[in-house]
Amino acid sequence: MSHSPQPSSSAPFVSTRRALSRRRFLQGAGIALSLPFLESMLPTFARAASSSSPLAPGAKPRRMLGICNNLGLLPDLFFPTGKGRDYKPSPYLQVLQEHRQDFSVFSGVSHPNVDGGHPADICFLTAAPHPGSSSFRNTISLDQHIAERIGILTRFPSLTLGVNTRTRSLSWTGTGVAIPPEDKAADVFKQLFIQGTPAQVEAQIRKLDTGRSILDTIAGQAKELERSVTARDRDRLDQYFTSVRDLENRLQASRGWEKKPKPVVKAAVPVDPASPAAYMEKVKVMYDLARLAFETDSTRSITLMLDSVTSPVLEIPDTKITDSYHNLSHHGKSTEKRSQLKSIDELHMKLLADLIGNLKAVREGEEALLDRTMVLYGSNFGDANQHTCFNMPTILAGGGFKHGQHLGFDTAQNYPLPNLFVSMLQRMGIEEDRFASSTGTMRGLDLA
Repeated sequence: MSHSPQPSSSAPFVSTRRALSRRRFLQGAGIALSLPFLESMLPTFARAASSSSPLAPGAKPRRMLGICNNLGLLPDLFFPTGKGRDYKPSPYLQVLQEHRQDFSVFSGVSHPNVDGGHPADICFLTAAPHPGSSSFRNTISLDQHIAERIGILTRFPSLTLGVNTRTRSLSWTGTGVAIPPEDKAADVFKQLFIQGTPAQVEAQIRKLDTGRSILDTIAGQAKELERSVTARDRDRLDQYFTSVRDLENRLQASRGWEKKPKPVVKAAVPVDPASPAAYMEKVKVMYDLARLAFETDSTRSITLMLDSVTSPVLEIPDTKITDSYHNLSHHGKSTEKRSQLKSIDELHMKLLADLIGNLKAVREGEEALLDRTMVLYGSNFGDANQHTCFNMPTILAGGGFKHGQHLGFDTAQNYPLPNLFVSMLQRMGIEEDRFASSTGTMRGLDLA
């Protein structure tokens, strides 16, 4: 849908001046580029957003896998006793004890002002406040922050995966748009490792080419627009056009990847379980896919939403499950429901232990793949039974940190979990000192 540009005015910008339409577009040669939100779209001034510049990582690749189980874990069976390196493992952590020196467990951490119960899962990697409010707008997720900085170095800047969902996403762009998760491991495997025919490759390159040089096409309109807005808006537009140009550069890089052969792997195309009840099999398939993607350096940033809320009665080996996963999480202290939920939680921990072990078994030069891969596992819920988003169960494995410890913080006045994200960014080679509501880096977490 096209809109004619409004006449420019040389009058001073005051509150009575007609606002610039939020639906205005820059147009040319069949391309319509919508504008970002500008203060000139309001009758009064608004703050302009700031941007940060990407920094290249070190020569050796580092990677991040963020996993959210959006119904959490039984807290009394997850959190350990004692702090530091001499902590006593809980029943759930006992499942991970073979890898005790490869992970750290956290208690007393949460995202400040992130509330709202179930809606908080989409804030697991963004920490955007008040997701349950009507005016909520999400912010960039940790994985996309990484992808913006170093995504150009791999064929895929990031992978967004899900189990039993194609809507609930952990990955959000800088403009607060969700990236829909892929829930079919076989489809992602083919994108990663199955080479297209020459005709298919050329068709993909043509698609990438149509996305390039957008600013060149509408350059004149852009300059005219910049003359008609406030100085602060000119800075905002400059940031916006810079981000578009950065996107074009990434499209150009993608064009180069299309000409390069895809990695050859010995693994067969995975078989996706057809039934949502085969939830744990789906989790295992996605874990294996993430390991393969990292092992071939196809991407360095992956998210995985384990959507337990919409999952049905699960099929668990040697265990009779009689109610849906969601209903079990609202157990009301029922002994029977807690027992079934414990079986599910323990299988989650076993699959996580297998993932850690498999990453340790892959060698990358003189190091294990786990040493250069951060695996963040946790939940938006501290206690799904009470819908609380405090004291979030959190594990960080691998990535080149000194692990084997329990970092316990105040369970009443929680420590900001986004501090962990800052430490992770810095470990990736991205020298940020803030992310979302962080106050610094994670206290007590040192480099190996």
